[in-house]
Amino acid sequence: MREFNTIAVCTPEENYMVDLTDRIRKIEMLVDKQKYFTINRARQYGKTTTLTALTRYLAGKYDVISLDFQDITDAVFEDECSFTKGMAQVLCDTRDSMEIPIADACYDQFMQLSHETNKLVLNDLFRIFDKWCKDNEKGIVLMIDEVDSAACNQVFLDFLGKLRSCYLKRQKNKKYKTFQSVILAGVTDVKHIRNRLRDDVDSKENSPWNIAADFDIDMSLSEKGIKGMLDEYESDHHTGMDTAAIAKQIREYTNGYPFLVSRICELLDKNVTARFESMSKAWTSIGIDEAVKLILSENNTLFQSLTKNLNNQPQLKASIRSMLMEGTKITWNAQQDAIVQLQMYGLIRNDHNTVKVANRIFETMLYNLFLSDEELKMNSFSREGELAKSIFVEDGKLNMRLVLERFIDTYTEICGPLTDRFRERDGREQFLLYLKPIINGNGNYYIEAQTRDQTRTDVIVDYLGQQYIIELKIWRGERYHAAGEKQISEYLEYFRLTTGYMLSFNFNKEKNLE
Repeated sequence: MREFNTIAVCTPEENYMVDLTDRIRKIEMLVDKQKYFTINRARQYGKTTTLTALTRYLAGKYDVISLDFQDITDAVFEDECSFTKGMAQVLCDTRDSMEIPIADACYDQFMQLSHETNKLVLNDLFRIFDKWCKDNEKGIVLMIDEVDSAACNQVFLDFLGKLRSCYLKRQKNKKYKTFQSVILAGVTDVKHIRNRLRDDVDSKENSPWNIAADFDIDMSLSEKGIKGMLDEYESDHHTGMDTAAIAKQIREYTNGYPFLVSRICELLDKNVTARFESMSKAWTSIGIDEAVKLILSENNTLFQSLTKNLNNQPQLKASIRSMLMEGTKITWNAQQDAIVQLQMYGLIRNDHNTVKVANRIFETMLYNLFLSDEELKMNSFSREGELAKSIFVEDGKLNMRLVLERFIDTYTEICGPLTDRFRERDGREQFLLYLKPIINGNGNYYIEAQTRDQTRTDVIVDYLGQQYIIELKIWRGERYHAAGEKQISEYLEYFRLTTGYMLSFNFNKEKNLE
């Protein structure tokens, strides 16, 4: 039986996975055009799975040499000699273990190079490459995965420089034979790496990989693709799920981030099914909410990587906090290194020239992170919500009206009259701090990104299978209030609900609390 997989490369024989044929065909077009390029995407975004599928797809047309820089230790990058011998050894080892198509004569030369006692340079390696490409019947495609481990080493940049030189020779002389295509894969966009300055007069600042083509192929998983994967699962397990509806909801939570898609499905298949004691109950909207709750409680390697990278950019971290808590707009700037790096790491995306968190799960993870910072400070709202949580649940349902009434009482008691300081953060953050311990363990929440702005925020709470819509807004008068009621009515219709809640923060000194 196949299974969902989140810890290694996925293959269609062993795993349920989205059909990658369309993506692979688009990459094939780049290879056919003799392009050199980098597949740079965030961690656990399906890069290695894509390379594996591409290797199989191209095998009849080209000889594909697929290497992994995880097989190379740091010592190999000390100098040209170490790197030349190390690369030669990796090529031999990979042919022995993975049966990559290296001709016997070239294999013998690589093996001899790996045992050479004299000092070697990169040219010794590339002379073999030149002869290999010239004599080989098929075009040779070189793929190197996990290039991040090498990106900070000068000798790797020199290696890229030699590949660039060969590429330019072919541009000048079509009879010159070199690699059909070179594909590098990693988180870092090698195209924008600059040579580290040397001490000699030949210092260079431009990237040796500036000949690489842009790789703009969408590697997120589409709703249609997720449905196809679920259809295969359904044909094996007969859960009775509505695969179209489940695919739509998974896509809404993940924005197609491959790890998150697979992790939700993996948890539904194993953990949630075990809790519900029924596959038919697990593969539902309620089951997805349960799986998301489990993901958000994990300290998985993806979350660890994202928070580490965010902490390395304290100014942007503060800006994203302001964006989430206050609705502050951050304009996308492709020349801003911090923004580009966090996009590269998968945390944010460009949405019509505005910075947005990449998906709903990451967004809730960040909310939890920022709120946790306040909880550790013994925030009064969080403490009051924890103390009062037992009174808000009746017959398994959340009494949201009572939650709002008690929050108003708590806010008035702690903060007194509203002041201009509220406009920065108080209302939204304090309400979420109050709400979080109440639903913790039995529910999720998220902020509807389509409606968040400086004057209005929709909070959607999923609690034991029930949904609650709460609109937070600043009072702007009766006319604006009526427009808000109309908007929330339309929103309730979309979610097929009959009851919603509106919490207005009114700065008028003479007002009634309702």
